[in-house]
Amino acid sequence: MNKRRSIAWMMPVTVLLTGFAVSSTIAKAAEAPDSEQVSTLLSDAKTTAFQLKEDIQTMETFTRMNVSWQSHAMAINQIKEHVNALGRTETKLKDARNSASPWQKTAIDRISPFLDELSGYTTAIIEHINGDKKHTLAQYQDYLEANADYASDLCAMITDFVDYGKTRQRLDRLSQKLEIATK
Repeated sequence: MNKRRSIAWMMPVTVLLTGFAVSSTIAKAAEAPDSEQVSTLLSDAKTTAFQLKEDIQTMETFTRMNVSWQSHAMAINQIKEHVNALGRTETKLKDARNSASPWQKTAIDRISPFLDELSGYTTAIIEHINGDKKHTLAQYQDYLEANADYASDLCAMITDFVDYGKTRQRLDRLSQKLEIATK
């Protein structure tokens, strides 16, 4: 009778442990490897985001200097080109999303809200420069400042994701070299 109780008690524990082992193996198999295409696109986005950040920060300083409206117009055209380039890269990233690893999917998903905000503020800045009177000078300065903030945050976020991917690759290479099993 005691033997039967021991077996009855051990059976659920054995099934539970087997379940954990199988689910762990399935989870490892289901985790998609990093997509080289997505990594390249994120690196491209990082470069463009950096250029965008620099141009927006420069333009934002125009409000504290005596700079012609032609200079504002030239600067916003360059910014618009960067925002559009990031939009094209975002489209390519979304197209490649199915082949992306989980962290890459997260990066792709987080880029869109920043680009939406940047597009909106860039459009408002263009409207002001083109003489649309629905924006005051104070609003124009606020748009420039908000654009600078969003561009800085976007650049930092993409940079962090690219750095994370490179660090993961280095860790994987070292793990293989040292023959260390990773989780």
